[in-house]
Amino acid sequence: MKDAAASFAPRAGVSFRLAPDLALVLAPNPSPMTYLGTNSYILGKDKLAIIDPGPDNSDHLAALLAAIAGRPVSHILVTHTHLDHSPLARPLSDAVGAPVYAFGNSRAGRSEIMSQLAAEGLTGGGEGIDPTFEPDAILRNGDMIDFPQKPITALHTPGHMGNHLCFCWGDVIFTGDHIMGWSTSLVSPPDGDLTDFMRSCDRLQDMPARIYYPGHGAPVTYPKARLAWLIAHRRNREAQIIKALADGSATVSALTKVVYTDVAQGLLPAAERNVFAHLIDFAGRGIVVARPALGVAAEFTISDTAADDQT
Repeated sequence: MKDAAASFAPRAGVSFRLAPDLALVLAPNPSPMTYLGTNSYILGKDKLAIIDPGPDNSDHLAALLAAIAGRPVSHILVTHTHLDHSPLARPLSDAVGAPVYAFGNSRAGRSEIMSQLAAEGLTGGGEGIDPTFEPDAILRNGDMIDFPQKPITALHTPGHMGNHLCFCWGDVIFTGDHIMGWSTSLVSPPDGDLTDFMRSCDRLQDMPARIYYPGHGAPVTYPKARLAWLIAHRRNREAQIIKALADGSATVSALTKVVYTDVAQGLLPAAERNVFAHLIDFAGRGIVVARPALGVAAEFTISDTAADDQT
């Protein structure tokens, strides 16, 4: 069997067959944050489900409708409500008469600390949220959708965003932006929460899968190995930040320049968000102290307790 990742060469607007009962239509929104563009998946043969309709783009809507080709659509599923994944859900729903399913709106699933930071005025970065999104039906962790051939199970995987869902379908998992092959996932507070992200990785470790289909880029054909690498990558970032803080207190910006020495200048803001996400996680675990208060502009110092543990 030809490797699914090696043969991955979709063109925007053209249905790309991944398996007899699975295709994708690539959205025309390539960028440093979205890679080739958003993967909108079409599941089924005679009756369809759509995962991640994508950005609000009339050409992409036309391409999806052409790929659907008049077949009935029973479900429109949204992994999360960033602007590159969810805005086309409502226009597609209107066009095909199918309800939209998601964990909730763009505030759903936020952790307590992220809700607090948002209330204090912290805004997100990266892809941008879909502020008006509201699903027709709510999916919770473990909810099962009856679908021809095999059911689809929702798996709540907050981290990249509080309302992020993965979808299990037989021996494959649609991982949205949680696990991708081409890049690590951006965790940008207050939309993203690194503590939740790592817990979601642990949850996925317990889910058997032959292949991951991500929201951007090629299929992940060695899912367990990729997941293990991503967890190790995050732990390595933790160690780098702690090592940098051993020299004294520092800001998010200063730490980013020490830790991300090989990142392009244009991606430094996203890198700063990832560092801030680690620092929030550290603060919650009692590893660092933020002064005068937890926020992007704070000075971060290793806590006395953590310092004692290292000696």
